[in-house]
Amino acid sequence: MEAAVIWEWVGYAASLLVAISLMMSEIKKLRWWNLCGAALFVAYGLAISAYPVALVNGFIVLINIYYLHKIYSYEQADR
Repeated sequence: MEAAVIWEWVGYAASLLVAISLMMSEIKKLRWWNLCGAALFVAYGLAISAYPVALVNGFIVLINIYYLHKIYSYEQADR
């Protein structure tokens, strides 16, 4: 299989993960699914030289990490 076809499927998988994340009612699950989708979009964007796609999704990855850290820190503080 050609590399371009593989990266196209990575883009589809990233889109699917982001769409799945938006169906989550629990914020922690939403953040994890969205983080995975955005990370795949970073790889996809870099692979096809779509740097704006990679940049904005890299920022989304960082946002998700920040909020997941807050969520888990808050849960630890409750114990």
